[in-house]
Order: sequence, then structure tokens, then C-alpha cells
Amino acid sequence: MQTPDLPTPSAPALAQCPGMPDPQRGHADNLRGSALMMLSMAAFTCNDALMKAVTQSLPLYESIAIRGGLVLLVMVLIARAQGGIRLKVPREDVWPLALRTVADVISTVLYLLALRQMALADISAIMQALPLAVTLAAALFFRERLGWRRLLAIGIGFLGVLLILRPGTGAFDLWSAVGLAAMLLIVLRDLATRTFSPGVSSSAIAFYAALAVMASGFVLGWSESWRVPTVAEFSLLAMAALFLTVGYITAVATMRVGEISVVAPFRYSSLVWAVVLGLAIFGEWPDLWTWAGSALVVGAGIYTILRERQLHGRG
Repeated sequence: MQTPDLPTPSAPALAQCPGMPDPQRGHADNLRGSALMMLSMAAFTCNDALMKAVTQSLPLYESIAIRGGLVLLVMVLIARAQGGIRLKVPREDVWPLALRTVADVISTVLYLLALRQMALADISAIMQALPLAVTLAAALFFRERLGWRRLLAIGIGFLGVLLILRPGTGAFDLWSAVGLAAMLLIVLRDLATRTFSPGVSSSAIAFYAALAVMASGFVLGWSESWRVPTVAEFSLLAMAALFLTVGYITAVATMRVGEISVVAPFRYSSLVWAVVLGLAIFGEWPDLWTWAGSALVVGAGIYTILRERQLHGRG
């Protein structure tokens, strides 16, 4: 059902109606939100590229521990400048927070294990299915309504993932399965996040996640032979920590600016960054199957977002 076209109110008319939204401001907010989303995706992808580079020589868990410590330091400094972090968690949110934190730690470790072995664009393409997987999981566990069109889009998106992974062929190996497992654990993390009460602050969630990931590096690192990082390695980890922090901050800011249905599709810009950085740093170029699968995943994701916007518009 389509609504009829309505005449656009003039600027003076809008000025006379304080309750009416300002379309110019809305357009500016959407532009800001889209720019923030692209900045967030670029920051996260740069972090991935730097971690992939440094873990080729420095032990993985040592890298996780050092980066985690640097992220925590930056977060504490930012929090002090903003008046501190509210770390207290309501009793009913302790177990959801524990579940989210465990899922975050395991998914981070699995993702970095796969990242060391896979092309940056390949694992990034798999992660593009995350919004589709979260949508499906929310329908299964939270009884959120999901029509046949979005179900079909989700199915097409998962078909794209199969094209990228190609199970049963030489392209599908242990690390492909590890990357897929990391993505599924991120789904669990996001579902746990949805159960939090308003009493849990976003800064507290991010702080506990960063603390747990750093601690996992120290706990799991007993099996590695740690050494003092070189200046170059420490510089890469410092830059990774900075990019990761920027990614966290801009990801939160993105959700507060502009319409989600306009801003959300720009999350797929991370795939562009992954292709560019993979080629520039590691000499990796995606094959035809990865391009085709990525097109299906991204297309299905954007359709799902637009369909959600259409349904909300009807409400």
C-alpha cells in the first residue's frame, strides 16, 4: 500500500509549526550519521588489518593482551574527561552481561585466529551476514515478526555466504569454519545485549568487554612464548587500539544521529575498506565467488533494512 504524494510544506510554513520536523535538519543528520557509520566501519577494518599484520610475527594472545590494555587506557582517559564510567550493573543484568562478555571474548579470539589465515576481504564478507543472522535469531528467540519477503532476503544472504565459503570444496577449510563460528557468537552477543535493562550504560558494557578480552589474552597466552614487542610491532598495536576505540565511539554516535534505515546500509562500506586494505597491505584480491557472494549478502541486507523502514512507515 502506497501513500499518496503530498505537497511539501514551505520553509515559512514549517517555521510556523514548531511541532513539525525540519527536513533540512533531518537531511543534515542523515549525512552526519552516514559519515559516522563509514568512519566507524573504516576504523574497525583498519584495526583488523593492523592485527592481521602484527600477529604474523608477534604471538596472538600477547597481541590481544597488549591491545586490550591500550584500549582500556584510552577508554579510562576518555571517561575521566567525561566525568567517569558508571560500572554498577543492576542485579537482573549480571547474567546477561556475563553471557555477552563470554560470547564477546570467544568471538574475538576466533575471529582473530581466522583473520590470520584468511584474506581480509573474505572474512569481512562473511561478517556482512551478521545483520541478517541477528534479524533471524531475533525472530526465533524474541518472537519478532518476520514476513516472507525478509525471510527470502535472509535466505538469499545466507546463500551468498555459502558462495563465499563453498563448503565441500578446497576453498572451505578449518579457518572458514572458525570465521563462521565467530560470526554466530557475535549474534549471541547481540541477542544478549537486547535483554539489558536501561540501567546498564553503554560505556559499562564496552568497559567490561574490553577488560575481559584483555584478560583472555593473559589467560590464554600461557601456551605462547611471549617476548618484548619491537618498536614497529608496538606501534601497530597502538594504532590498532586507537582505531578500535574510534570504531566503538563512532558506532555509538551513529545510532544517535540520523534515521537508522538511511544510515545502516553504509555499514557495508567495511567490505570496500577490506578489499582496499587487503590488496594494499597483503596483496590479496577476492575471487569471483567472493564478489558474487558479497553482492548477494549486501543486497539482501540493504533490502531487509529498506523493508523494515517500509513496515515501520505503515505503522
